[in-house]
Amino acid sequence: MLSSPLCADKPAVCILLIAMAQVAGQEDGEKTTALKDLLSRIDLDELMKKDEPPFTFPKTLEEFEYAFNDYGQLRHTKTGDAFIFNAREDLHRWNQKRYEALGEIVTQHVYELLEKKCNMTKAILPVDAAVDEPTSFIYLSPDALSNPSKLLVLIQGSGVVRAGQWARRLIINQDLDSGTQIPFITRAMEEGYSVIILNPNENYLEVEKSSKSSTQPPTTEPSDEPAEKKERKDDKEGKKRREFYEKYRNPQKETETERIPIRENGSSEEHVLYVWDHFVAKAAAKHVFIVAHSYGGLSFVELMNLREAEVRNKVCAVALTDSAHNMWLQETSKSTQEWMQQHCCNWVSSPEPLDTPLDSMLPDCPRVSAGTERHELTSWMSFNSIFKFFSEVAEAKEDEEAEETSNTVTTRSSSLKGKHQDL
Repeated sequence: MLSSPLCADKPAVCILLIAMAQVAGQEDGEKTTALKDLLSRIDLDELMKKDEPPFTFPKTLEEFEYAFNDYGQLRHTKTGDAFIFNAREDLHRWNQKRYEALGEIVTQHVYELLEKKCNMTKAILPVDAAVDEPTSFIYLSPDALSNPSKLLVLIQGSGVVRAGQWARRLIINQDLDSGTQIPFITRAMEEGYSVIILNPNENYLEVEKSSKSSTQPPTTEPSDEPAEKKERKDDKEGKKRREFYEKYRNPQKETETERIPIRENGSSEEHVLYVWDHFVAKAAAKHVFIVAHSYGGLSFVELMNLREAEVRNKVCAVALTDSAHNMWLQETSKSTQEWMQQHCCNWVSSPEPLDTPLDSMLPDCPRVSAGTERHELTSWMSFNSIFKFFSEVAEAKEDEEAEETSNTVTTRSSSLKGKHQDL
């Protein structure tokens, strides 16, 4: 049986068949007991690692034989097919590593689009970074700090997404418009906004562990206990499992790494606070507008907790998309809750039509439907509604400021007239 095509293609299945054959011919009760014992001793995840190909993947889209077409869709350059995750059967871990490798290439492609298509530039964080310390970066439009009118700040959720992305899965499986922040950037620039793109998930530098640290045996307390006695303490059942699948596995060893945190940017919350203090708060724009997706909403609420007065003074409106914030768990003040009810709107995943008002059990900002039940699509589906919301707030703000200016001029005119009459 081991020489059959089935065993060659699917060794894990073959091993199961051999083992099950060993219990054939027994009584039903004995079969059931034997099968249960067999399955309890098999680690299928380890068996699936049999004959894994090396974790070496292409470094460019061209080498992957993929490219984005005129519609922003990722397609195979030879077949025209969409990306296929299961490139090899029964090799889930290898397929996942391949997907992650493609994801890193996509991230670099998005950076190129931000710089070439959107004319954005990188700003290194921390701003006073030493030459040899880990750094991150954000993207700024040319007028990000000098535009006196409007500034748009974009904050994505947690995970693998980096600056300029809402969802990697959408970029790979759907298109660039739905998965990146580029439509928000271009629309904002057309309407006179400057733009700052945050990078809240770039929190550390990952480096390979040195051979000394990885090969050095762990230090243990000396013991006078005989070796035979210590061996008897081992878990016999665990030993049986290891012996069973060790014969068949040949997994790829992954490189051991360690993470060096980026100063004052070690988490999404730290990053948002840092960018506020060093960029947004110093920007010339009178009116700041924010779009925050998923965990980005939680990070914004944390910013409110720490910089409430500044945010209230500078931010006009906040569009949240399926935000992960929680007023109670984050212990927001009553004044913050009241401000968010007046200046924020949360487009959430829902089967209801776009912009349908939804009830909220919490003392929260207004919630409306994003017109989709898919969490990662909420930003893209509410795209037009968000800019309509911002436009209405901006117009109201301009009318308010015009009225204040008019009142000031009228007051000064009346004052001068009174002084003239006195004279």
